[in-house]
Amino acid sequence: MAKLNFGGVEETVVTREEFTLDKAREVLAGETIAVLGYGVQGPGQSLNLRDNGFNVIVGQRPGKTYDKAVADGWVPGETLFSIEEAAKRGTIVMCLLSDAAVLSVWPSIKASLKAGDALYFSHGFAITWPDRTGVVPPADVDVIMVAPKGSGTTVRSLFLEGRGINASFAVEQDYTGRALERTLALGIGIGSGYLFETTFKREATSDLTGERGALMGAIQGLFAAQYEVLREHGHTPSEAFNETVEELTQSLMPLFAAKGMDWMYANCSTTAQRGALDWMKPFHDAIKPVMERLYNSVAEGTEAQIAIDANSKPDYRVGLEEELRELRESELWRAAETVRKLRPEGC
Repeated sequence: MAKLNFGGVEETVVTREEFTLDKAREVLAGETIAVLGYGVQGPGQSLNLRDNGFNVIVGQRPGKTYDKAVADGWVPGETLFSIEEAAKRGTIVMCLLSDAAVLSVWPSIKASLKAGDALYFSHGFAITWPDRTGVVPPADVDVIMVAPKGSGTTVRSLFLEGRGINASFAVEQDYTGRALERTLALGIGIGSGYLFETTFKREATSDLTGERGALMGAIQGLFAAQYEVLREHGHTPSEAFNETVEELTQSLMPLFAAKGMDWMYANCSTTAQRGALDWMKPFHDAIKPVMERLYNSVAEGTEAQIAIDANSKPDYRVGLEEELRELRESELWRAAETVRKLRPEGC
C-alpha cells in the first residue's frame, strides 16, 4: 500500500498495479462469494467478479429483480438462490441489500454466518448505527467494506470500458487475520481503479452528507433556485435551463473534473472569472451553516433514523413515486427533455 499526498495530507492508497487481479484471484481461491441483493450495487459487483473469474453466487427474493438476475445469466439452483440459502453457501457474504432490507433479513443472515466467514458491505450504514439498525455481527467473522464512489450502473459500465471506479475500503473486524487481503482482493475483483482507506463510520457519515449535500440534494436545490429566479424575471425555459444546468453539465464540469476549478476559471471569459471569484464566497458563507447542520444530523444518527422509518413504511414506494413524479414533471426537468433531444449527434 502506497502513501500519496492529497492536498498536503498523506493517505493510504492501493492500485491494481500494486495489488494485481492475479493476486486477488490467489487470495480468494476456494472462497464462495455470495452477493445478497441484485438491486443497485448487486448487478455491477457480481457481474464484474464473475467476469474476472471468481466463484460467485447471488441471493435474491423472487420478483422482477430476480428475473433480471436470470436474464443476466445467473442460474436458479446453481448460481442463484434465496437470500438465506446464498448466505449459508457463501464464505464471503456481500450484503448489498438496501439499508431497509438489511434490517429486515439481518437475523437470518447472522444465523447463516460461520466462523471464519467474511461479512462485506458497500456502505457503513448498518454497522455505524447498530443501536438503530440492530446489526451486530458475530465476533468470529471478518467485517469488511469496499464502497465504490458511484452507482452500481457506473461500476459495471466503467468495468466494461476497461477503466474502473475509485472506491474506499475498511476493515471493522479482523477475526481470521486475512481481513485486509480479502478486502483488497474483493476491491480489485469488482473492478476498482484504486482504493483509498477509510473506516465504516467515516464512510457512512461522508456518504450520507454527500448524498444530501453537493451530490444530490444541494445541487437540485441550487438548480431549482436559479432556474426559478430566471423564469420569474422573464427568461424562457430553454434559456433558464441552458444557463443553469446544460452549460454546467456539458461544458464546465468536464473542464474542472480534468484540471481543477482554477484551470476552468482561467479558461473562461474575464467577465465570468470576475463574477465567479466575487460570488463564490457569499455562496460559501450562506451554504456552510446548512452543511454543518446537515453533517451534525448525519453524525448524530438522525438521518439514519429518518431513512429507517421512511423506508420501512409499507406504502414507501407509493410515496416515493409521487415525490419523484413531482420532480420529473417540474418545468425544469420537462425543459431538459427537449434540450437533450437538441444535443448534436444525440450526445
